[in-house]
Amino acid sequence: MFTWEFASDPYPAYAWLREHRPVHRTALPSGVEAWLVTRYADARQALADQRLSKNPARHSAAAHAKGRVGIPGERSADLMTHLLNIDPPDHTRLRRLVSKAFTPGRVADFAPRVRELTDRLIDDFCATGSADLIHEFAFPLPIYAICDMLGVPPEDQDDFRDWAGMMIRHGGGPRGGVARSVKKMRTYLADLIHRKRRDLGDDLISGLIRASDHGEHLTENEAAAMAFILLFAGFETTVNLIGNGTYALLRHPEQRARLQAALAAGDESLLATGVEELLRYDGPVELATWRFATEPITLGGQRIAAGDPVLVVLAAADRDPARFDDPDTLDLARRDNQHLGYGHGIHYCLGAPLARLEGRTAISTLLRRLPDLRLAAEPADLRWRGGLIMRGLRTLPVEFTPAAPERTPPGATSRSDGQSAT
Repeated sequence: MFTWEFASDPYPAYAWLREHRPVHRTALPSGVEAWLVTRYADARQALADQRLSKNPARHSAAAHAKGRVGIPGERSADLMTHLLNIDPPDHTRLRRLVSKAFTPGRVADFAPRVRELTDRLIDDFCATGSADLIHEFAFPLPIYAICDMLGVPPEDQDDFRDWAGMMIRHGGGPRGGVARSVKKMRTYLADLIHRKRRDLGDDLISGLIRASDHGEHLTENEAAAMAFILLFAGFETTVNLIGNGTYALLRHPEQRARLQAALAAGDESLLATGVEELLRYDGPVELATWRFATEPITLGGQRIAAGDPVLVVLAAADRDPARFDDPDTLDLARRDNQHLGYGHGIHYCLGAPLARLEGRTAISTLLRRLPDLRLAAEPADLRWRGGLIMRGLRTLPVEFTPAAPERTPPGATSRSDGQSAT
């Protein structure tokens, strides 16, 4: 496991584990030994089991000595107090406060901006007849979107793109570079929060500062940690949703044609079920983030000791034939689709509505504007990024019939970074 060959197609190995060793202890590339949970029923149980802590401090000392867990640099940058690393009651308090700022209404109001960013990025390459959809489309779209939502000024957003680029490449490069990027981001966010306190706006960071519950507010460090994890957890999952999803459609032309026909007829119901199926079939998060047993527990017939790390393999659970009919078949119309792509229980992904909005907008706009989109490389030649948690392509080269950019709205000019300037 965890070789480049495995990364290209992990599903046969996961099928074997589901059948023979559904809860399996293995040594990870970092040296840490962890339990992998691969069956849907066990995975769903583990994701909701509060005896499995999210706090890395619960990692036993002996196990911790074998290797680090978590995001490189977050501890030294004082960014540990975010929703992925804490348990109730602190998790309950922070999630309630953050939910007051990161509301469904805020996401819905952001839809026009996502459409604008999507069209502008396509405008930048549509006349060339070819593109790398990861670097030119799937990667910049969620970065600029979350920066806009957080309230990062346009002139600073390229710095965020550089820092995020380092983090997304960490599986194939030195982790020290990731830690440096995390520290730079932390320093920037602390300064931005200071500025926002003096001049609150209608953005997510201002909303985090305003958020209160029974007189409680987020501390400045909590606000910085939450802004950081919304960016860190929010952008790469969407990069992979768009990249993996588009790749799956290109590999299944009959499903792609079915979706294009529905969209041309003005029917977006297949788009809605289709994005859920893409999340299940080859989702952006391969393994859920770290959990640690707070006491001896039994899971899938295996005894897990206190302090042991547990990793729920979402990619395996979402292909479990005990839960999904024909799980290795891509069916955009699948209805009974309670996949675990964004988790389950109290740690269900807070940013899932934004990711779904970006995924639906990106995929539908690509199919509308570049209807004959096709792969420009053999599938065997494509490489997947290394790493433990996320699953995504390094590149996605495509070809298409060149098309004219859509007209720039009056009063706006196109910028090379894919944003509009008014």
